[in-house]
Amino acid sequence: MIQNSPGPRATEGGAVPNTDDRSPPTGILGDQHVQSEVLEGLAMAKNHRRWFVAFATPYLGDDPIEVSAGLGDYAAEWLEHAPRMTLTEADPGRLLALKERFSANPGVTVRELMLPSDEAGGHSAAVSYNVLEHIEDDIGALRTMRSLVRPGGHVVVVVPAFPFAMGPADVATGHVRRYTRKTMRVALTRAGLEIEKLHYANSLGLIGYYVSTCLLRQLPGPGPMVKFYDSTVAPVTRLMERVVRPPFGQSVIAIARRPVN
Repeated sequence: MIQNSPGPRATEGGAVPNTDDRSPPTGILGDQHVQSEVLEGLAMAKNHRRWFVAFATPYLGDDPIEVSAGLGDYAAEWLEHAPRMTLTEADPGRLLALKERFSANPGVTVRELMLPSDEAGGHSAAVSYNVLEHIEDDIGALRTMRSLVRPGGHVVVVVPAFPFAMGPADVATGHVRRYTRKTMRVALTRAGLEIEKLHYANSLGLIGYYVSTCLLRQLPGPGPMVKFYDSTVAPVTRLMERVVRPPFGQSVIAIARRPVN
């Protein structure tokens, strides 16, 4: 039950946070210092990260850009599949950390990016993991991602699912919404993107997250629950969802692309 954004620490054995999330791009609610602490404490969830890395890998192409790359844990794995990559951040501290981490890699460019913006580019893909839920103008942010990729390039988005799961942890970490497949479809279409795949992932994670954060009112943070989730729940759920696509999940996975014409 990995949560969909970094947030305040829990007491020992508290709710499990989400290694999927990035830093809030700009102008959102939430404690950035605490969010950074959670991000740093969640590198342990390697199985979960590899599972979600795989959703974007086939669509990266030769020159992808990650929107709000956080501490760069996802990027480090995607770089095994892409000859070069651009990593962006809005938070100055994380931007500096990314530059230091990838300073020895000539194929990596690190730069600031605020969303939405008027920037354009010719990247092969734009990848955004757990960013849109922090942004009031999510359509504008998606249009920025559309502009960053070349015609035919992919936009891969992961966002937290189901408004009923919006609880104190979401509020504390600056979420302004959670999505369904329907609302994600509307947002992508309004942004001028063509949808290729749209589905839920991490069904067991949603159940655990709802119980721990909405019913038990726990706030997320690293601890033994992360280790248990990553070693047991995540591998089992991933295996199950290879066979049957679930009708619900903790995340919405969207694969879209910029129209050629």
